[in-house]
Amino acid sequence: MALKATIHKAQLQIADMDRHVYGDHSLTIARHPSETDERMMIRVLAYALNVAADDLRGKLEFTKGLSDVDEPELWQLDLTGDVVHWIDLGQPDDRRLMKAHGRSERVSVYSYASSTEVWWRGIEGKLTRAPKLAVWQIPAEQSQALAALAERSMQLQISIQDGSVYVSTANASVEIHPVALKTPTE
Repeated sequence: MALKATIHKAQLQIADMDRHVYGDHSLTIARHPSETDERMMIRVLAYALNVAADDLRGKLEFTKGLSDVDEPELWQLDLTGDVVHWIDLGQPDDRRLMKAHGRSERVSVYSYASSTEVWWRGIEGKLTRAPKLAVWQIPAEQSQALAALAERSMQLQISIQDGSVYVSTANASVEIHPVALKTPTE
């Protein structure tokens, strides 16, 4: 018998001073049986860093993720079904990123493993023709501290200012400093 996804609920209070995006968001997160708390919380972080102030160009949504290799972890689709923003996690290969780059207006990757620098050195030169691509490294110790906040039901306050992210619960807080490995050139 196949294992089923575990459902997590998260209430996010986002105050992003850098992009002037503020709001409360209720998320239902289906956690794949093979997914770690760290990966799930990086998905939540990616949501908070990329959610738009309004839904005029479509909503940012979690996809099937690990259950469907043809979809990213999150995406924003416009009303016609075109991909506005493709968001992947981990260390995808250059072919996947170039394919996503051709299908969407923006592509973002959030890598959180301690081997990120080795992975990035190996594919960086292959992505020079990807002007819409942003690649971010979440330092491993910070992503692991974020994972410690994971619960089945979460209330998270997320403040973003000057590129730093502060995630807090009633009992703990984590400071995250995403490192830009590649920024869009368009």
